[in-house]
Amino acid sequence: MSDKTFINKIQVSSGRELADIVIKNGKIVNVFSSEIMEGDLAIKDGYIVGIGEYEGKKVIDANHRYISPAFIDGHVHIESSMVTPSEFAKVQLVHGVTTMICDPHEIANVAGVKGIEYMLKSVLDLPFDYYFMLPSCVPATPFEHAGATVTSEGLLPLYDYDHVLGLAEVMNFPGVENADKDMIDKLVTAKNRGKKIDGHAAGLFGKQLDVYMTAGIRTDHEGTTVDEANERLQKGMYVMIREGTAAKDFRQLIQVVNERNARRFLFVTDDRHLDDIIKEGSIDHMARMTIEEGIDPITSIQMATLNAAECFGLNEHGAIAPGYKANFLFLDDLSSLHISSVYKDGICVVNNGEIKVDLESVSPPSELMDSINFHPIKEADLSIPLLGESANVIELIPNSIATNHLIESVPTNNEQHFIPSIERDLLKLAVVERHDATGNIGLGILKGLGLQAGAIATTVAHDSHNLIIAGANDPDMVLAAKTIQTIQGGLVVVNAGEVIATIALPVAGLMSLDSYEQVNTKLEEISLALQWIGVKKDFNPFLTLSFLALPVIPELKLTDQGLFDNRKFKHISVDVLNHPIE
Repeated sequence: MSDKTFINKIQVSSGRELADIVIKNGKIVNVFSSEIMEGDLAIKDGYIVGIGEYEGKKVIDANHRYISPAFIDGHVHIESSMVTPSEFAKVQLVHGVTTMICDPHEIANVAGVKGIEYMLKSVLDLPFDYYFMLPSCVPATPFEHAGATVTSEGLLPLYDYDHVLGLAEVMNFPGVENADKDMIDKLVTAKNRGKKIDGHAAGLFGKQLDVYMTAGIRTDHEGTTVDEANERLQKGMYVMIREGTAAKDFRQLIQVVNERNARRFLFVTDDRHLDDIIKEGSIDHMARMTIEEGIDPITSIQMATLNAAECFGLNEHGAIAPGYKANFLFLDDLSSLHISSVYKDGICVVNNGEIKVDLESVSPPSELMDSINFHPIKEADLSIPLLGESANVIELIPNSIATNHLIESVPTNNEQHFIPSIERDLLKLAVVERHDATGNIGLGILKGLGLQAGAIATTVAHDSHNLIIAGANDPDMVLAAKTIQTIQGGLVVVNAGEVIATIALPVAGLMSLDSYEQVNTKLEEISLALQWIGVKKDFNPFLTLSFLALPVIPELKLTDQGLFDNRKFKHISVDVLNHPIE
Protein backbone atom coordinates (compact mmCIF):
# COMPACT_ATOMS: atom_id res chain seq x y z
CA MET A 1 0.00 0.00 0.00
CA SER A 2 1.35 3.41 -0.94
CA ASP A 3 1.57 6.33 1.48
CA LYS A 4 -1.03 8.19 -0.58
CA THR A 5 -3.53 5.32 -0.41
CA PHE A 6 -2.96 5.01 3.32
CA ILE A 7 -3.47 8.75 3.88
CA ASN A 8 -6.61 8.79 1.70
CA LYS A 9 -8.17 6.09 3.85
CA ILE A 10 -7.42 8.04 7.00
CA GLN A 11 -8.94 11.20 5.52
CA VAL A 12 -12.15 9.37 4.61
CA SER A 13 -12.21 7.72 8.03
CA SER A 14 -12.01 11.13 9.70
CA GLY A 15 -14.78 12.53 7.49
CA ARG A 16 -12.54 15.02 5.67
CA GLU A 17 -13.08 13.31 2.31
CA LEU A 18 -15.96 11.43 0.70
CA ALA A 19 -16.00 7.66 0.90
CA ASP A 20 -16.09 5.64 -2.31
CA ILE A 21 -19.23 3.91 -1.05
CA VAL A 22 -21.47 4.45 1.94
CA ILE A 23 -23.95 1.79 3.06
CA LYS A 24 -26.92 3.32 4.89
CA ASN A 25 -29.89 1.89 6.80
CA GLY A 26 -28.22 -1.40 7.65
CA LYS A 27 -28.18 -3.45 10.85
CA ILE A 28 -24.52 -4.33 11.39
CA VAL A 29 -23.67 -7.70 12.93
CA ASN A 30 -20.79 -7.00 15.31
CA VAL A 31 -18.92 -10.25 15.89
CA PHE A 32 -16.62 -8.63 18.45
CA SER A 33 -19.27 -7.38 20.88
CA SER A 34 -22.03 -9.82 19.84
CA GLU A 35 -24.54 -7.06 19.20
CA ILE A 36 -26.43 -5.44 16.36
CA MET A 37 -25.27 -1.90 15.58
CA GLU A 38 -26.66 0.88 13.44
CA GLY A 39 -24.69 3.44 11.47
CA ASP A 40 -23.35 4.27 8.04
CA LEU A 41 -20.68 1.98 6.66
CA ALA A 42 -17.92 3.93 4.87
CA ILE A 43 -15.78 2.12 2.28
CA LYS A 44 -12.58 3.30 0.61
CA ASP A 45 -10.42 1.25 -1.80
CA GLY A 46 -12.20 -1.96 -0.85
CA TYR A 47 -11.80 -1.48 2.91
CA ILE A 48 -14.19 -0.44 5.63
CA VAL A 49 -12.84 2.83 7.05
CA GLY A 50 -15.62 3.95 9.37
CA ILE A 51 -18.96 3.26 11.04
CA GLY A 52 -21.07 6.28 12.02
CA GLU A 53 -22.26 9.22 9.93
CA TYR A 54 -20.60 9.40 6.51
CA GLU A 55 -21.18 10.72 3.02
CA GLY A 56 -19.97 9.01 -0.11
CA LYS A 57 -19.64 9.25 -3.86
CA LYS A 58 -22.03 6.31 -4.06
CA VAL A 59 -24.74 5.52 -1.53
CA ILE A 60 -26.30 2.06 -1.15
CA ASP A 61 -29.48 1.62 0.84
CA ALA A 62 -29.42 -1.63 2.84
CA ASN A 63 -33.17 -1.32 3.39
CA HIS A 64 -32.83 -2.35 7.06
CA ARG A 65 -31.24 -5.67 6.18
CA TYR A 66 -28.53 -7.19 8.35
CA ILE A 67 -24.94 -6.61 7.28
CA SER A 68 -22.81 -9.62 8.18
CA PRO A 69 -19.13 -10.39 7.53
CA ALA A 70 -18.79 -12.70 4.54
CA PHE A 71 -18.18 -16.35 5.41
CA ILE A 72 -14.80 -18.10 5.58
CA ASP A 73 -14.09 -21.81 5.00
CA GLY A 74 -11.17 -22.78 7.23
CA HIS A 75 -10.10 -25.94 5.39
CA VAL A 76 -11.06 -27.12 1.93
CA HIS A 77 -9.76 -29.13 -1.01
CA ILE A 78 -10.93 -27.34 -4.16
CA GLU A 79 -10.27 -30.44 -6.23
CA SER A 80 -13.03 -32.35 -4.41
CA SER A 81 -15.58 -30.10 -6.10
CA MET A 82 -14.34 -31.48 -9.45
CA VAL A 83 -14.25 -27.99 -10.96
CA THR A 84 -11.41 -25.51 -11.40
CA PRO A 85 -10.83 -22.72 -8.84
CA SER A 86 -12.62 -20.06 -10.90
CA GLU A 87 -15.75 -22.20 -11.22
CA PHE A 88 -15.58 -23.17 -7.56
CA ALA A 89 -15.44 -19.50 -6.56
CA LYS A 90 -18.68 -18.84 -8.45
CA VAL A 91 -20.51 -21.48 -6.44
CA GLN A 92 -19.06 -20.27 -3.15
CA LEU A 93 -19.83 -16.60 -3.74
CA VAL A 94 -23.52 -17.37 -4.19
CA HIS A 95 -23.42 -18.92 -0.71
CA GLY A 96 -21.74 -15.93 0.90
CA VAL A 97 -18.24 -17.39 1.09
CA THR A 98 -15.55 -14.96 -0.09
CA THR A 99 -12.51 -16.45 1.63
CA MET A 100 -11.09 -19.98 1.82
CA ILE A 101 -8.03 -21.64 3.27
CA CYS A 102 -7.18 -24.36 0.77
CA ASP A 103 -4.93 -27.39 0.77
CA PRO A 104 -3.97 -28.46 -2.78
CA HIS A 105 -2.60 -31.81 -1.71
CA GLU A 106 -4.98 -33.69 -4.02
CA ILE A 107 -3.40 -32.30 -7.17
CA ALA A 108 0.03 -32.37 -5.50
CA ASN A 109 -0.25 -36.15 -5.12
CA VAL A 110 -0.76 -36.40 -8.86
CA ALA A 111 1.51 -33.67 -10.24
CA GLY A 112 3.71 -32.49 -7.37
CA VAL A 113 4.95 -28.90 -7.25
CA LYS A 114 3.64 -28.19 -10.78
CA GLY A 115 0.15 -29.02 -9.57
CA ILE A 116 0.49 -26.75 -6.53
CA GLU A 117 1.82 -23.90 -8.68
CA TYR A 118 -1.15 -24.20 -11.04
CA MET A 119 -3.55 -23.80 -8.12
CA LEU A 120 -1.58 -20.86 -6.67
CA LYS A 121 -1.43 -19.00 -9.98
CA SER A 122 -4.96 -19.75 -11.17
CA VAL A 123 -6.57 -17.72 -8.36
CA LEU A 124 -4.50 -14.53 -8.50
CA ASP A 125 -6.94 -12.40 -10.50
CA LEU A 126 -10.21 -13.71 -9.11
CA PRO A 127 -12.62 -11.58 -7.01
CA PHE A 128 -12.24 -14.15 -4.26
CA ASP A 129 -9.72 -14.54 -1.42
CA TYR A 130 -8.06 -17.90 -1.87
CA TYR A 131 -5.36 -18.63 0.70
CA PHE A 132 -3.27 -21.78 0.72
CA MET A 133 -1.54 -24.13 3.10
CA LEU A 134 1.25 -26.11 1.43
CA PRO A 135 0.83 -29.90 1.35
CA SER A 136 2.86 -31.53 4.10
CA CYS A 137 2.49 -35.20 3.24
CA VAL A 138 2.91 -36.05 -0.44
CA PRO A 139 2.65 -38.98 -0.58
CA ALA A 140 0.51 -39.36 2.54
CA THR A 141 2.29 -42.57 3.53
CA PRO A 142 4.88 -44.96 2.09
CA PHE A 143 2.17 -47.62 1.83
CA GLU A 144 0.84 -46.52 -1.58
CA HIS A 145 2.13 -45.17 -4.87
CA ALA A 146 1.36 -41.54 -5.63
CA GLY A 147 2.19 -39.57 -8.76
CA ALA A 148 4.74 -37.36 -7.04
CA THR A 149 6.83 -36.73 -3.96
CA VAL A 150 6.99 -33.23 -2.49
CA THR A 151 9.97 -32.63 -0.21
CA SER A 152 10.66 -29.81 2.22
CA GLU A 153 13.13 -28.40 -0.30
CA GLY A 154 10.46 -28.46 -3.02
CA LEU A 155 8.11 -26.40 -0.86
CA LEU A 156 10.59 -23.63 -0.06
CA PRO A 157 10.00 -21.37 -3.11
CA LEU A 158 6.23 -21.70 -2.71
CA TYR A 159 6.34 -19.82 0.59
CA ASP A 160 7.17 -16.69 -1.41
CA TYR A 161 3.58 -16.48 -2.65
CA ASP A 162 1.74 -13.86 -0.58
CA HIS A 163 -1.38 -16.04 -0.28
CA VAL A 164 0.48 -19.00 1.24
CA LEU A 165 -0.24 -19.08 4.98
CA GLY A 166 1.61 -22.16 6.11
CA LEU A 167 1.85 -25.95 6.14
CA ALA A 168 -1.27 -28.01 5.50
CA GLU A 169 -2.71 -30.91 7.46
CA VAL A 170 0.09 -33.01 8.90
CA MET A 171 -1.20 -36.55 8.44
CA ASN A 172 2.06 -38.35 9.12
CA PHE A 173 1.95 -38.56 12.92
CA PRO A 174 4.61 -41.30 13.08
CA GLY A 175 6.87 -38.99 11.06
CA VAL A 176 6.39 -36.24 13.64
CA GLU A 177 6.75 -38.48 16.68
CA ASN A 178 9.81 -40.27 15.31
CA ALA A 179 11.42 -37.03 14.06
CA ASP A 180 11.52 -38.08 10.40
CA LYS A 181 14.01 -35.68 8.80
CA ASP A 182 11.89 -34.40 5.92
CA MET A 183 8.85 -34.03 8.17
CA ILE A 184 10.85 -32.12 10.77
CA ASP A 185 12.37 -29.93 8.05
CA LYS A 186 8.87 -28.99 6.87
CA LEU A 187 7.70 -28.18 10.39
CA VAL A 188 10.79 -26.15 11.31
CA THR A 189 10.66 -24.20 8.04
CA ALA A 190 7.04 -23.24 8.66
CA LYS A 191 7.72 -22.28 12.29
CA ASN A 192 10.81 -20.23 11.43
CA ARG A 193 8.84 -18.30 8.82
CA GLY A 194 6.08 -17.58 11.30
CA LYS A 195 3.61 -19.69 9.33
CA LYS A 196 0.60 -21.67 10.52
CA ILE A 197 0.54 -25.47 10.69
CA ASP A 198 -2.65 -27.49 10.28
CA GLY A 199 -3.25 -30.85 11.94
CA HIS A 200 -4.85 -34.12 10.90
CA ALA A 201 -5.22 -35.93 14.21
CA ALA A 202 -7.48 -38.82 13.23
CA GLY A 203 -7.59 -41.29 16.11
CA LEU A 204 -4.98 -39.40 18.16
CA PHE A 205 -5.35 -38.66 21.87
CA GLY A 206 -3.37 -38.00 25.06
CA LYS A 207 0.37 -37.68 24.56
CA GLN A 208 -0.09 -37.97 20.82
CA LEU A 209 -1.90 -34.63 20.84
CA ASP A 210 0.84 -33.26 23.11
CA VAL A 211 3.33 -34.18 20.39
CA TYR A 212 1.28 -32.32 17.80
CA MET A 213 0.97 -29.21 19.96
CA THR A 214 4.69 -29.27 20.76
CA ALA A 215 5.40 -29.44 17.03
CA GLY A 216 3.43 -26.22 16.54
CA ILE A 217 0.27 -27.82 15.13
CA ARG A 218 -2.73 -25.86 16.36
CA THR A 219 -5.79 -27.14 14.45
CA ASP A 220 -7.62 -30.37 13.77
CA HIS A 221 -10.57 -31.24 11.55
CA GLU A 222 -10.56 -34.99 12.21
CA GLY A 223 -12.25 -34.98 15.62
CA THR A 224 -15.54 -36.83 15.26
CA THR A 225 -16.79 -37.29 18.84
CA VAL A 226 -17.61 -35.10 21.82
CA ASP A 227 -14.68 -36.54 23.78
CA GLU A 228 -12.25 -35.85 20.94
CA ALA A 229 -13.49 -32.28 20.55
CA ASN A 230 -13.21 -31.66 24.30
CA GLU A 231 -9.66 -33.00 24.48
CA ARG A 232 -8.52 -30.90 21.52
CA LEU A 233 -10.12 -27.86 23.12
CA GLN A 234 -8.40 -28.56 26.44
CA LYS A 235 -5.02 -28.96 24.71
CA GLY A 236 -5.37 -25.50 23.15
CA MET A 237 -6.29 -26.45 19.60
CA TYR A 238 -8.75 -24.73 17.35
CA VAL A 239 -11.47 -27.30 16.66
CA MET A 240 -12.60 -27.36 13.06
CA ILE A 241 -16.19 -28.57 12.80
CA ARG A 242 -16.49 -30.40 9.49
CA GLU A 243 -19.54 -31.00 7.36
CA GLY A 244 -18.42 -32.45 4.06
CA THR A 245 -20.17 -34.90 1.78
CA ALA A 246 -18.78 -38.14 3.21
CA ALA A 247 -17.61 -36.89 6.61
CA LYS A 248 -20.46 -35.25 8.50
CA ASP A 249 -19.27 -34.40 12.01
CA PHE A 250 -21.39 -31.33 12.73
CA ARG A 251 -24.19 -32.91 14.77
CA GLN A 252 -21.72 -34.56 17.13
CA LEU A 253 -19.28 -31.70 17.61
CA ILE A 254 -21.78 -28.86 17.91
CA GLN A 255 -22.82 -30.38 21.24
CA VAL A 256 -19.53 -29.18 22.73
CA VAL A 257 -20.02 -25.53 21.73
CA ASN A 258 -21.23 -23.03 24.31
CA GLU A 259 -20.96 -19.28 24.84
CA ARG A 260 -17.72 -19.69 26.86
CA ASN A 261 -15.75 -21.76 24.35
CA ALA A 262 -17.31 -20.85 20.98
CA ARG A 263 -14.36 -18.66 19.99
CA ARG A 264 -12.18 -21.78 19.54
CA PHE A 265 -14.45 -23.38 16.93
CA LEU A 266 -14.63 -22.73 13.21
CA PHE A 267 -16.39 -24.28 10.24
CA VAL A 268 -14.80 -26.29 7.42
CA THR A 269 -16.14 -28.34 4.52
CA ASP A 270 -12.92 -30.24 3.75
CA ASP A 271 -14.28 -32.38 0.90
CA ARG A 272 -17.73 -31.38 -0.32
CA HIS A 273 -19.17 -32.31 -3.69
CA LEU A 274 -20.42 -29.63 -6.04
CA ASP A 275 -24.01 -30.88 -6.09
CA ASP A 276 -24.21 -30.82 -2.29
CA ILE A 277 -23.01 -27.20 -2.23
CA ILE A 278 -25.57 -26.22 -4.85
CA LYS A 279 -28.42 -28.03 -3.06
CA GLU A 280 -27.62 -27.33 0.60
CA GLY A 281 -24.89 -24.72 0.76
CA SER A 282 -21.40 -24.38 2.12
CA ILE A 283 -20.38 -22.54 5.30
CA ASP A 284 -23.76 -20.81 5.20
CA HIS A 285 -25.37 -24.24 5.58
CA MET A 286 -23.32 -24.91 8.72
CA ALA A 287 -24.17 -21.50 10.19
CA ARG A 288 -27.88 -22.22 9.69
CA MET A 289 -27.55 -25.65 11.29
CA THR A 290 -25.84 -24.02 14.28
CA ILE A 291 -28.78 -21.67 14.76
CA GLU A 292 -31.15 -24.65 14.50
CA GLU A 293 -29.20 -26.24 17.37
CA GLY A 294 -30.17 -23.28 19.57
CA ILE A 295 -26.92 -21.32 19.44
CA ASP A 296 -27.21 -17.54 19.22
CA PRO A 297 -27.20 -16.35 15.56
CA ILE A 298 -24.39 -13.86 16.14
CA THR A 299 -22.26 -16.58 17.74
CA SER A 300 -23.02 -18.75 14.73
CA ILE A 301 -21.90 -16.00 12.36
CA GLN A 302 -18.81 -15.44 14.50
CA MET A 303 -17.87 -19.11 14.10
CA ALA A 304 -18.35 -18.77 10.34
CA THR A 305 -16.24 -15.62 10.03
CA LEU A 306 -14.01 -14.10 12.73
CA ASN A 307 -12.92 -17.38 14.32
CA ALA A 308 -11.44 -18.70 11.09
CA ALA A 309 -9.80 -15.36 10.33
CA GLU A 310 -8.11 -15.21 13.74
CA CYS A 311 -7.11 -18.86 13.58
CA PHE A 312 -5.10 -18.19 10.41
CA GLY A 313 -3.92 -14.68 11.21
CA LEU A 314 -6.07 -12.98 8.59
CA ASN A 315 -6.20 -9.69 10.43
CA GLU A 316 -8.22 -7.87 7.78
CA HIS A 317 -10.94 -10.53 7.43
CA GLY A 318 -13.94 -11.79 9.34
CA ALA A 319 -15.58 -8.66 10.76
CA ILE A 320 -17.45 -5.47 9.95
CA ALA A 321 -15.03 -2.92 11.43
CA PRO A 322 -12.70 -0.10 10.34
CA GLY A 323 -9.51 -1.44 8.78
CA TYR A 324 -11.16 -4.67 7.64
CA LYS A 325 -11.77 -5.74 4.06
CA ALA A 326 -15.22 -4.82 2.78
CA ASN A 327 -16.30 -8.44 2.36
CA PHE A 328 -19.86 -8.59 3.62
CA LEU A 329 -23.37 -9.91 3.07
CA PHE A 330 -26.85 -8.46 3.13
CA LEU A 331 -29.02 -10.90 5.11
CA ASP A 332 -32.80 -10.72 5.17
CA ASP A 333 -32.95 -12.20 8.67
CA LEU A 334 -30.86 -13.86 11.37
CA SER A 335 -32.63 -17.20 11.41
CA SER A 336 -32.63 -18.51 7.85
CA LEU A 337 -29.60 -16.33 7.01
CA HIS A 338 -31.08 -15.77 3.57
CA ILE A 339 -28.43 -13.97 1.51
CA SER A 340 -29.74 -11.24 -0.77
CA SER A 341 -26.37 -9.73 -1.79
CA VAL A 342 -22.66 -10.52 -1.49
CA TYR A 343 -19.96 -7.84 -1.53
CA LYS A 344 -16.27 -8.49 -2.13
CA ASP A 345 -13.88 -5.56 -1.58
CA GLY A 346 -16.90 -3.28 -1.53
CA ILE A 347 -18.17 -4.45 -4.93
CA CYS A 348 -21.44 -6.34 -5.32
CA VAL A 349 -20.47 -9.72 -6.74
CA VAL A 350 -23.79 -11.51 -6.18
CA ASN A 351 -27.29 -10.07 -6.15
CA ASN A 352 -30.34 -12.26 -5.56
CA GLY A 353 -28.34 -15.37 -6.41
CA GLU A 354 -26.92 -14.01 -9.65
CA ILE A 355 -23.16 -13.57 -10.20
CA LYS A 356 -22.45 -9.96 -11.21
CA VAL A 357 -18.72 -10.20 -12.04
CA ASP A 358 -16.51 -12.15 -14.44
CA LEU A 359 -14.32 -14.96 -13.12
CA GLU A 360 -11.91 -15.99 -15.84
CA SER A 361 -10.27 -19.39 -15.70
CA VAL A 362 -6.58 -20.17 -16.19
CA SER A 363 -5.78 -23.04 -18.55
CA PRO A 364 -3.90 -25.85 -16.82
CA PRO A 365 -0.41 -26.69 -18.13
CA SER A 366 -0.03 -29.73 -20.37
CA GLU A 367 1.75 -31.62 -17.56
CA LEU A 368 -1.56 -31.85 -15.70
CA MET A 369 -3.39 -33.45 -18.63
CA ASP A 370 -3.23 -37.07 -19.85
CA SER A 371 -2.26 -38.29 -16.40
CA ILE A 372 -3.99 -41.70 -16.48
CA ASN A 373 -1.38 -44.36 -17.07
CA PHE A 374 -2.02 -48.03 -16.31
CA HIS A 375 -1.95 -51.31 -18.18
CA PRO A 376 -5.28 -52.75 -19.42
CA ILE A 377 -7.10 -54.67 -16.67
CA LYS A 378 -8.17 -58.29 -17.19
CA GLU A 379 -10.73 -60.24 -15.19
CA ALA A 380 -7.98 -62.54 -13.91
CA ASP A 381 -6.30 -59.49 -12.34
CA LEU A 382 -9.30 -59.11 -10.03
CA SER A 383 -9.26 -62.61 -8.56
CA ILE A 384 -9.17 -62.91 -4.74
CA PRO A 385 -8.16 -66.48 -3.73
CA LEU A 386 -8.92 -67.64 -0.18
CA LEU A 387 -7.61 -70.61 1.79
CA GLY A 388 -10.76 -70.78 3.89
CA GLU A 389 -14.13 -69.04 4.21
CA SER A 390 -13.04 -66.18 6.46
CA ALA A 391 -11.70 -62.88 5.15
CA ASN A 392 -10.75 -59.42 6.34
CA VAL A 393 -13.57 -57.14 5.21
CA ILE A 394 -13.85 -53.35 5.01
CA GLU A 395 -17.19 -52.21 6.46
CA LEU A 396 -18.49 -48.73 5.76
CA ILE A 397 -19.69 -46.50 8.61
CA PRO A 398 -22.59 -44.22 7.55
CA ASN A 399 -21.64 -40.51 7.20
CA SER A 400 -18.03 -41.23 8.08
CA ILE A 401 -14.76 -41.66 6.23
CA ALA A 402 -13.59 -44.11 8.91
CA THR A 403 -14.34 -47.80 8.40
CA ASN A 404 -14.70 -50.93 10.52
CA HIS A 405 -12.43 -53.95 10.23
CA LEU A 406 -14.54 -57.11 10.09
CA ILE A 407 -13.52 -60.74 9.96
CA GLU A 408 -16.36 -62.80 8.55
CA SER A 409 -17.26 -65.69 6.31
CA VAL A 410 -17.58 -64.70 2.65
CA PRO A 411 -18.93 -66.58 -0.40
CA THR A 412 -16.50 -68.31 -2.79
CA ASN A 413 -16.76 -70.17 -6.10
CA ASN A 414 -15.59 -73.71 -6.85
CA GLU A 415 -12.00 -72.50 -7.16
CA GLN A 416 -12.15 -70.95 -3.68
CA HIS A 417 -12.11 -67.41 -5.02
CA PHE A 418 -14.27 -64.68 -3.48
CA ILE A 419 -17.48 -63.86 -5.34
CA PRO A 420 -19.55 -60.75 -4.56
CA SER A 421 -22.92 -61.19 -2.85
CA ILE A 422 -25.72 -58.66 -3.42
CA GLU A 423 -27.79 -60.29 -0.67
CA ARG A 424 -25.04 -59.73 1.90
CA ASP A 425 -23.90 -56.41 0.40
CA LEU A 426 -20.38 -57.75 -0.18
CA LEU A 427 -18.62 -56.25 -3.20
CA LYS A 428 -15.19 -56.56 -4.73
CA LEU A 429 -12.89 -53.55 -4.36
CA ALA A 430 -9.80 -52.80 -6.44
CA VAL A 431 -7.20 -50.01 -6.35
CA VAL A 432 -5.11 -49.75 -9.52
CA GLU A 433 -1.89 -47.70 -9.61
CA ARG A 434 -2.50 -45.17 -12.39
CA HIS A 435 0.51 -42.84 -12.43
CA ASP A 436 3.48 -44.92 -13.62
CA ALA A 437 1.91 -48.14 -14.96
CA THR A 438 3.58 -50.26 -12.27
CA GLY A 439 0.92 -52.93 -12.62
CA ASN A 440 0.08 -52.74 -8.91
CA ILE A 441 -3.49 -53.75 -8.09
CA GLY A 442 -4.71 -53.94 -4.50
CA LEU A 443 -7.79 -56.11 -3.94
CA GLY A 444 -10.27 -56.24 -1.08
CA ILE A 445 -13.82 -56.99 0.01
CA LEU A 446 -16.22 -54.17 0.81
CA LYS A 447 -19.41 -54.28 2.87
CA GLY A 448 -22.11 -51.60 2.98
CA LEU A 449 -21.84 -49.73 -0.34
CA GLY A 450 -25.25 -50.89 -1.49
CA LEU A 451 -24.69 -51.62 -5.18
CA GLN A 452 -27.25 -54.09 -6.49
CA ALA A 453 -25.52 -54.57 -9.84
CA GLY A 454 -22.74 -53.27 -12.06
CA ALA A 455 -19.63 -51.35 -11.03
CA ILE A 456 -18.45 -47.83 -10.31
CA ALA A 457 -14.96 -46.41 -10.74
CA THR A 458 -13.17 -43.12 -10.10
CA THR A 459 -9.72 -41.54 -10.14
CA VAL A 460 -10.71 -39.35 -7.20
CA ALA A 461 -9.23 -41.56 -4.48
CA HIS A 462 -7.54 -39.78 -1.60
CA ASP A 463 -4.74 -39.10 -1.30
CA SER A 464 -2.71 -40.72 -4.06
CA HIS A 465 -5.65 -40.69 -6.48
CA ASN A 466 -5.11 -44.05 -8.00
CA LEU A 467 -8.02 -45.69 -9.81
CA ILE A 468 -10.52 -47.27 -7.38
CA ILE A 469 -13.26 -49.63 -8.53
CA ALA A 470 -16.12 -51.31 -6.65
CA GLY A 471 -18.29 -53.88 -8.36
CA ALA A 472 -20.75 -56.71 -8.20
CA ASN A 473 -19.02 -58.57 -11.04
CA ASP A 474 -15.63 -58.68 -12.73
CA PRO A 475 -16.65 -57.88 -16.36
CA ASP A 476 -18.28 -54.59 -15.37
CA MET A 477 -15.26 -53.68 -13.24
CA VAL A 478 -12.97 -54.28 -16.24
CA LEU A 479 -15.19 -52.11 -18.47
CA ALA A 480 -15.21 -49.36 -15.85
CA ALA A 481 -11.38 -49.35 -15.79
CA LYS A 482 -11.20 -49.22 -19.60
CA THR A 483 -13.63 -46.29 -19.68
CA ILE A 484 -11.59 -44.36 -17.12
CA GLN A 485 -8.58 -44.76 -19.41
CA THR A 486 -10.56 -43.49 -22.39
CA ILE A 487 -11.85 -40.33 -20.69
CA GLN A 488 -8.51 -39.73 -18.90
CA GLY A 489 -9.90 -39.78 -15.41
CA GLY A 490 -13.25 -39.12 -13.80
CA LEU A 491 -16.31 -41.01 -12.59
CA VAL A 492 -17.90 -43.98 -14.34
CA VAL A 493 -21.03 -46.07 -13.76
CA VAL A 494 -21.35 -49.42 -15.59
CA ASN A 495 -24.14 -51.99 -15.66
CA ALA A 496 -24.50 -55.25 -17.59
CA GLY A 497 -21.66 -54.46 -19.98
CA GLU A 498 -22.84 -50.92 -20.73
CA VAL A 499 -21.44 -47.57 -19.64
CA ILE A 500 -24.49 -45.68 -18.37
CA ALA A 501 -22.93 -42.47 -17.01
CA THR A 502 -19.57 -40.67 -16.93
CA ILE A 503 -17.93 -37.43 -15.84
CA ALA A 504 -14.58 -36.72 -17.49
CA LEU A 505 -12.00 -35.09 -15.19
CA PRO A 506 -8.99 -34.56 -17.47
CA VAL A 507 -7.17 -32.09 -15.19
CA ALA A 508 -4.95 -34.50 -13.22
CA GLY A 509 -7.87 -36.94 -13.16
CA LEU A 510 -9.48 -34.65 -10.56
CA MET A 511 -11.10 -31.62 -12.20
CA SER A 512 -13.26 -30.85 -15.20
CA LEU A 513 -12.68 -28.06 -17.71
CA ASP A 514 -16.44 -27.52 -17.95
CA SER A 515 -18.52 -24.92 -16.14
CA TYR A 516 -19.94 -25.79 -12.75
CA GLU A 517 -23.41 -25.87 -14.30
CA GLN A 518 -22.31 -28.49 -16.85
CA VAL A 519 -20.59 -30.56 -14.18
CA ASN A 520 -23.67 -30.39 -11.98
CA THR A 521 -25.79 -31.69 -14.87
CA LYS A 522 -23.37 -34.59 -15.28
CA LEU A 523 -23.59 -35.27 -11.55
CA GLU A 524 -27.36 -35.48 -11.85
CA GLU A 525 -26.90 -38.06 -14.61
CA ILE A 526 -24.50 -39.98 -12.38
CA SER A 527 -27.06 -39.89 -9.56
CA LEU A 528 -29.76 -41.36 -11.80
CA ALA A 529 -27.37 -44.06 -13.00
CA LEU A 530 -26.50 -44.97 -9.42
CA GLN A 531 -30.18 -45.35 -8.60
CA TRP A 532 -30.47 -47.61 -11.64
CA ILE A 533 -27.92 -50.00 -10.09
CA GLY A 534 -29.62 -49.92 -6.72
CA VAL A 535 -27.88 -47.18 -4.72
CA LYS A 536 -30.12 -45.32 -2.27
CA LYS A 537 -31.16 -41.88 -3.53
CA ASP A 538 -29.57 -39.82 -0.75
CA PHE A 539 -26.28 -41.73 -0.65
CA ASN A 540 -23.17 -40.68 -2.58
CA PRO A 541 -21.03 -43.81 -3.03
CA PHE A 542 -18.36 -42.00 -5.05
CA LEU A 543 -17.20 -39.78 -2.22
CA THR A 544 -17.36 -42.74 0.15
CA LEU A 545 -15.34 -44.75 -2.36
CA SER A 546 -12.77 -41.98 -2.69
CA PHE A 547 -11.75 -42.29 0.98
CA LEU A 548 -11.40 -46.08 1.01
CA ALA A 549 -7.84 -45.76 -0.32
CA LEU A 550 -6.68 -43.36 2.42
CA PRO A 551 -4.52 -45.39 4.83
CA VAL A 552 -4.16 -42.60 7.43
CA ILE A 553 -7.84 -43.00 8.41
CA PRO A 554 -8.94 -45.92 10.67
CA GLU A 555 -9.51 -48.82 10.54
CA LEU A 556 -9.17 -50.82 7.31
CA LYS A 557 -8.36 -49.35 3.88
CA LEU A 558 -7.13 -50.51 0.49
CA THR A 559 -4.13 -49.12 -1.41
CA ASP A 560 -2.55 -50.25 -4.67
CA GLN A 561 -0.22 -52.34 -2.51
CA GLY A 562 -3.02 -54.21 -0.76
CA LEU A 563 -5.26 -54.19 2.29
CA PHE A 564 -4.02 -51.78 4.98
CA ASP A 565 -4.64 -52.11 8.72
CA ASN A 566 -4.48 -48.56 10.14
CA ARG A 567 -4.27 -49.80 13.75
CA LYS A 568 -1.22 -51.97 13.03
CA PHE A 569 -0.02 -49.49 10.38
CA LYS A 570 0.88 -52.21 7.91
CA HIS A 571 -0.56 -54.22 5.04
CA ILE A 572 -2.38 -57.45 5.76
CA SER A 573 -3.78 -60.23 3.59
CA VAL A 574 -7.47 -60.36 2.65
CA ASP A 575 -7.31 -64.03 3.63
CA VAL A 576 -7.14 -64.34 7.43
CA LEU A 577 -5.32 -67.67 7.07
CA ASN A 578 -2.45 -66.08 5.14
CA HIS A 579 0.45 -64.38 6.84
CA PRO A 580 0.26 -60.56 6.85
CA ILE A 581 2.04 -58.81 4.01
CA GLU A 582 5.05 -57.09 5.58
